[in-house]
Amino acid sequence: MKPFILSLFYLIFSTLCLFSQPALVINELDCDTPGVDDKEFLELKSATPNFPLDGYVVVFYNGSASGGNTSYLALDLDGYVTDINGILLIGSTTVVPFPQYIIPNNVIQNGADAVAIYKANVENFPEGTLAYVDQTLVDVLLYDTNDADADAMLTIFRAFNPLIQQYNEGNTNNTTSIQRNNEGTYFTGVPTPRRLNDGSGVILNGVLIAIPQKMYNEGETFDIVFTTEQNVDEDLPINFSLSNGSFNVDDFTGSTLLKIVKGQNKVSTTISLIDDTFDEGDEIMKIFLGTLPTQFLALNNNVEIRIVDNDFKVAAFGTPVNPTYDKVTGTQPIHYYDVLSGKSGVDLHNALQSIIADPTKVRAQTYNDVIDILKEADQNPENSNQVWLVYLEKGRPKLDLQLSSDNFNSWNREHTWPRSRGGFNSIEADETFDGRNIFWPTNADSTRHANSDAHGIRAVDGPENSSRGNQFYGEYNGPAGTLGSFKGDVARGIFFLDVRYNGLEVVNGFPEGQVGKFGDLATLLNWHKNDPPDDFEKNRNNVVYSWQNNRNPFIDMPDLAEYLWGNKKGETWQNPSKTAEDKLDNFRIYPNPARQILHIDGLDESSVVEVYSIHGVLVSSKKSNSLDTMNIHLPSGIYMLKIQFNGKTFIKKVVIE
Repeated sequence: MKPFILSLFYLIFSTLCLFSQPALVINELDCDTPGVDDKEFLELKSATPNFPLDGYVVVFYNGSASGGNTSYLALDLDGYVTDINGILLIGSTTVVPFPQYIIPNNVIQNGADAVAIYKANVENFPEGTLAYVDQTLVDVLLYDTNDADADAMLTIFRAFNPLIQQYNEGNTNNTTSIQRNNEGTYFTGVPTPRRLNDGSGVILNGVLIAIPQKMYNEGETFDIVFTTEQNVDEDLPINFSLSNGSFNVDDFTGSTLLKIVKGQNKVSTTISLIDDTFDEGDEIMKIFLGTLPTQFLALNNNVEIRIVDNDFKVAAFGTPVNPTYDKVTGTQPIHYYDVLSGKSGVDLHNALQSIIADPTKVRAQTYNDVIDILKEADQNPENSNQVWLVYLEKGRPKLDLQLSSDNFNSWNREHTWPRSRGGFNSIEADETFDGRNIFWPTNADSTRHANSDAHGIRAVDGPENSSRGNQFYGEYNGPAGTLGSFKGDVARGIFFLDVRYNGLEVVNGFPEGQVGKFGDLATLLNWHKNDPPDDFEKNRNNVVYSWQNNRNPFIDMPDLAEYLWGNKKGETWQNPSKTAEDKLDNFRIYPNPARQILHIDGLDESSVVEVYSIHGVLVSSKKSNSLDTMNIHLPSGIYMLKIQFNGKTFIKKVVIE
């Protein structure tokens, strides 16, 4: 708390200076805009034009009950200069005209909140800093969108100005902004970014970048057109770049130095994309307009064009809707599961946990690292530039990762065990990408690390993630019209999380209100049986293992689920023997393709043979001590033969003519 004498001093000081013009003020705020709320902005105004803003900081405060009048965003203005009218526009790349200071979409909160300018260092305002008044405060605006006054916030800032009030921008999705009058009060009106609120000042000539479309393939050609709102009085040089990330001057030909001739308002250039033979992945080319003369402004900038790489790779294994079963081998060490043999019940559960939660080996990554893991683990086998969407059962470009509140046609991270039902969530450190070699130590009690455990997180369509919400499996069964190829995969992910973390348990039914418990076990066991692990899932297990140093044992040895929760619960588990593996490698299935009869040679012990449709539905099964033939009366198509033999499961694809 500030000393009373100091607060009194600032109260008197601010009152005396009320009608003077500060060096820098908050000129306009648009905190809420129609649609996805991505065109919000803040405009500052200096008393003199071309004013350097070194040493100034803009701080946004949350005045809600949960925000507690603390900061959620601080912007360092070092290096920025106001324009010929004394204006600096702060906003996202969707704001028109294009802002001088870029911030992410939808970051300015609606209210009841405050924004302030300080003559200070940005380091003084870490997230969660309580709003305060001292000699460094330059200006402040309290605002809302039809909210009640933030009385505590008003009390704080009336130590700066006793006449301060909270201004209402209007309803949610309003079309107005809060604008400063010349004498220091505010009004609401039609937004006027990069223009003085009273209509005075120099009217700047806007430059617009136009392109025919926003996506091209390598080898294609297109034009970029630059147009000014008014014909230019002198030749206007147009300098721009197209480089962005891995996309650079080696990826295109065409001039990036142009000129709009005096008396005209348009110039264009033709860009040809080079069709190389390298798989660089899909890339984003960004049209970035260089510095313009002071009487001009950019109406848009950083215009993005997607360049689709036609050199993508196709995997040797299939997608979940066109699965293969014998092309991917697990990468676990030979003795990885040795401690399981001879165990049953709780002992088997604990032995599994000792492997997959081993604190000397297992790593926990950040939640942002999971994005990189998913780009590799959930890569679409048919196109290496895409991820495979778990519920929608199709590929989507890796570039379409959701980066704002708008999730349409984007993908994000789906927690198969919803965070609200697991009691885990992100922390600030989860916002970093620090790679596989930087990690947190973890153990079976580290339930928070389930938040970023890639065995339980999948790439998912954004809207479908929202549709699923936190429903239990069995309540949620996937989008209508899809094949359900994800069902066994997510079941095994849930089984893994149950064993990996002491705070999580899979149970029968739908345990509402019981954080840490998840259902429905019977549904998940059924999904596990009817959708056995395919090569996509086995490859995924290998990728996650390379990051986290633990595997999902229910992918490597699917029968384990039966010994923990299913029809063999409580029985003693024996790891598959090398002899059994040799025999499985030696048995023969013929003919393939088959018609009505299928012969199986090489099984001389008790075995179970199940036949599944390509969509994972069990259509036939047989148990025999000496299995020679199976009568097949099925429609033509591709089927999966699941053979359970001496504690080992083996999958073969057969064709029925």
